[in-house]
Amino acid sequence: MSDQISTFYNQLAADYHFIFADWRKSVLRQSEVLDKLIRAQTGSGGRSVLDCSCGIGTQAIGLAVRGYTVHATDLSPDAVERARREAAHFKVDLTFGVADFRALAAVVEGTFDVVLSCDNSLAHMLTEAELQEAFASMYAKVQTGGLLLLSIRDYDQTILDKPHSTLPTVSETDGERNISFQVWDWSEDGKSYTLNHFTVKQNGADWDTSNRVTQLHAWQRSEFNALLEKVGFTNIDWHMPPNSGYYQPIVTAKKPS
Repeated sequence: MSDQISTFYNQLAADYHFIFADWRKSVLRQSEVLDKLIRAQTGSGGRSVLDCSCGIGTQAIGLAVRGYTVHATDLSPDAVERARREAAHFKVDLTFGVADFRALAAVVEGTFDVVLSCDNSLAHMLTEAELQEAFASMYAKVQTGGLLLLSIRDYDQTILDKPHSTLPTVSETDGERNISFQVWDWSEDGKSYTLNHFTVKQNGADWDTSNRVTQLHAWQRSEFNALLEKVGFTNIDWHMPPNSGYYQPIVTAKKPS
């Protein structure tokens, strides 16, 4: 499964920013929300961060801009390379590595005040065993008394509605439009779905279409809570978009002192 996920994000790396109407503004806007939440959860601490599913750097770069010391890893080498280039564009220093977040100990040294994984990355874990392995790997990288911060789609609602697509996001590059959207094919049991991620780019009078395919599981918040507790996390708390200002539900948890 790791190869399938890595292939999906390798293929998407060059176009990932089209998910957002203005990706660079989103980097700064998301970091403002995350910084406020981290400070509320850690007080004046929480300055070292491991972003273990960094993608092209959406959260890692924004937090580095705000003065955090960030190490950013991802399963996709192409995404990590793109994140390096974007960090240079933002003129921030952070370190990078390629790592599966189920096996962080193999390539990431030390522990961190905050370990985070955003943008629904954990939905790629299709079984409880895989999700528990990911949580245990992250637990090992959170320092004693430190914070875990995760974001995931609101699957508690989504699993009831079972939408078959997302609304398109339209952006513009050099006067030509780019459209990003997803088509979802739900499994028979209604707990997972095949995601087709389309990018449509205007090329003069023509349009070029790309599609990448992956599998996702619609994890419920109660399932997250149970597995986080099982690996040892405490103080588990959900922060919903109307209150947090973030575009997905966020769960925070602590590693006991």
